[in-house]
Amino acid sequence: METTVAIEWVLACYADDVPANGGACVKLRDEQIAVYNFTRRGEWYATQNLCPHKQQMVLSRGMIGSTGENCEPKVACPFHKNTFSLLSGQCLTNEEYSIKTFPVKVSDGRVYIGFAD
Repeated sequence: METTVAIEWVLACYADDVPANGGACVKLRDEQIAVYNFTRRGEWYATQNLCPHKQQMVLSRGMIGSTGENCEPKVACPFHKNTFSLLSGQCLTNEEYSIKTFPVKVSDGRVYIGFAD
C-alpha cells in the first residue's frame, strides 16, 4: 500500500533573490530555511538554516559543491566545515548530525518551498 503525502507549496522568494551558486535565508512558518541556487548543476535545494553542530543559523552562507562518485550535492557549514547532503540531510563528516531538507520548485521566477501536510 502506497502512502501519498500532500505537499503545500509556499512562496519563499524570487529566484533573483538567491545568488548563483550560493544560498539565502528565508523565514517560513516560524522556521529559518536556507535556499540554495546550485547554478552549476541547474538545481535548487532547501534545508533548515540551523547547523546542528553549534546551533548556529548559518547554513545559508555555507559553500555548496559536490562530493563522491555520484557527485552528491552538499553544503559546508561556514564555521566548522561539517558538510551535509542537500538530498538527504545526512552529515557527510559526522554521522551524529543531520538536517531537514525541503522540496523546492521554481516557477515564473518565484521559488516555492514544499511542506508536507
